[in-house]
Amino acid sequence: MAAPITLAPDLKHWRLTQDAEALAWLVFDKADARVNVLSIDAMAELALAMDVIEPLAKDGTIKGLGMLSCKPGSFIFGADISEFDSWNSEEQIAQGIRDAHALFQRIEDLPVPTAVGVDGICLGGGLELALAFKTVIASRSDKTRLGFPEIQLGIFPGFGGTARILERCGGQAGLTAMLTAKQYRASAAKAIGMVDVLVPDAMRLRWAVRKALMSPRPRKKPGLLARLTRGPLRGMVAKQARKLTAAKVREDHYPAPYALIEHFRVNGGSSAAMYKGEVDRFPPLMLSDTAKSLRRVFFLQDRLKKEAKGKFRARRVHVVGAGLMGGDIAAYCALQGLEVSLQDIDMERIAPALKRAKRLFAKRLRGSAAQKAAEARLIPDVEGQHLARADVVIEAIVEKLDIKQKVFADIEAKARPDAILATNTSALPLADIASGLKDPGRLVGLHFFNPVAQMPLVEVVFDEASHEDLVQAALAFAAQIKKTPLKVRSAKGFLVNRVLVPYMYKALESVAKGTPKEKVDAALLQFGMPMGPIELLDQVGLDVGAYVGQTLGYGEGIGADLMQGLIDAGKLGMKTGQGFYTWKDRKAQRSLAEYEGQDLSALAHDILQPLFDECQQAVDEGVVADADLADVGVIFGTGFAPFRGGPLHYVRQAAARLEAASTPTNP
Repeated sequence: MAAPITLAPDLKHWRLTQDAEALAWLVFDKADARVNVLSIDAMAELALAMDVIEPLAKDGTIKGLGMLSCKPGSFIFGADISEFDSWNSEEQIAQGIRDAHALFQRIEDLPVPTAVGVDGICLGGGLELALAFKTVIASRSDKTRLGFPEIQLGIFPGFGGTARILERCGGQAGLTAMLTAKQYRASAAKAIGMVDVLVPDAMRLRWAVRKALMSPRPRKKPGLLARLTRGPLRGMVAKQARKLTAAKVREDHYPAPYALIEHFRVNGGSSAAMYKGEVDRFPPLMLSDTAKSLRRVFFLQDRLKKEAKGKFRARRVHVVGAGLMGGDIAAYCALQGLEVSLQDIDMERIAPALKRAKRLFAKRLRGSAAQKAAEARLIPDVEGQHLARADVVIEAIVEKLDIKQKVFADIEAKARPDAILATNTSALPLADIASGLKDPGRLVGLHFFNPVAQMPLVEVVFDEASHEDLVQAALAFAAQIKKTPLKVRSAKGFLVNRVLVPYMYKALESVAKGTPKEKVDAALLQFGMPMGPIELLDQVGLDVGAYVGQTLGYGEGIGADLMQGLIDAGKLGMKTGQGFYTWKDRKAQRSLAEYEGQDLSALAHDILQPLFDECQQAVDEGVVADADLADVGVIFGTGFAPFRGGPLHYVRQAAARLEAASTPTNP
């Protein structure tokens, strides 16, 4: 067979060839990059490739165009987010969108069959590009994910994706895909019309693309209901979407989902109107403070991932302590594919953890086979027989120093010399726990947050004695189990509890002085916190809140006295059905309606001030390396409003705005 003909030898990021069957092949291979992203220069080169492809397609020299990625396990991660901040005017952004529309339309308008093969990650602009091809083929690989994550960055699809997804999937499914930022598996993407053909694995993609080019078939049209949700039922779909969105986020905090719903409601019946709507509505979102802050959070999280890189890979984990935290840490590690042994003094204490794990697996894993495999990976181990085989040993027992010291003396004697020894303590100094070890430098902290399966942050705690290679291995382990690891020096409360506890006690003090608890919670929700501090205390458990507060030196004062009175009355919060609020079906029975429309910003800032102060002090004392890490740690550890960019970023921005407002302008 004749060798392929290179059609555009000067391209840096793309390979364009023609084979013996007169099929053109466009292969994306972003230079000097691990994954493909649609950077400005990659898009410019794609336009140059189309300059070559179009005339060959029109004169019949090529009979079809296929596209693939050269990056193993990934297609295109989306647009290059690092370039977003260089777009600094609405007109510049609008022109960029018009250019992208025109480029992708050139692909769609080719007079020959076109097909794209997707294996691995296909998100954002990458999916928008794929949808410009007549046939989308995807591998069933577990790594294959397709979706629109733009809402998480404060924007919505802008390269024509809002129009093309509706054409393929109809109104309901298309809008849902964009609003939820869901990353669909290949089979789920095919079920809604995002994908046309499935193949078992990446090895079959090229052949499947060739078949689609040689024997093209008409794309299956959306069903009647899907078409109706884009047509006569569009208003109803938009109304319901707005209601669901309002239950999660406020429009003044996160304008993008509301702008997308309105874009759909007004323009969804016409693809031409959808394209124009992207040009009109996308630029102000891109330049919004919310989008800028969310990009900041994205890059800070990426920084943590990069700093956690290392060669260490765990296969086996041993957890000592099957209580709420220990049992859930064990279950989560098993969910991530590790073999996990769970130790406690008897099976009676381990059994509840196994039941919770089974519920987690049923919720997170598809199919009984996957769930049973996860259950098999979680091994009850009363005698601790598996400890000696573990790569990571995590202690998660009661917060009593003498008991922890005794447990770690036993662990050190039995564990492999290269195993990570970690404590899940939330407050005790690392040096105190490690004082009884022959080698105190072996101990690190792996502080998970409750609920373990949902909270993304893990504080990786170290002190002066810690072996740096073991700290780096602990960071790598946290990243391996898909957590966001933050390196934190051992100090009172580490970072998250240090800043969270004084904030919660300030809220208690405000209530004790006569501010209605509902008003306190309403103020912080208005600020952008995911939950009010009083409701949060009820959820955590007032007894737990009091214990942590006492540990960190907040055991006295009118706020502490108020909470202790409820504890003495047996009102511990959600778990007893009564705390500050009455609870029913795990929901606080209260209404915040009377505070809607009120400006509660002064109250919110008063309650948040201790959090701001402690955050800055933690940076000054070197608990974390810098203010950026403090910001990202507090966002992922407490849920601090991401659209604010982090507490210290918010304080700086607020100070800058105040200074600008007080500076006289020249007449």
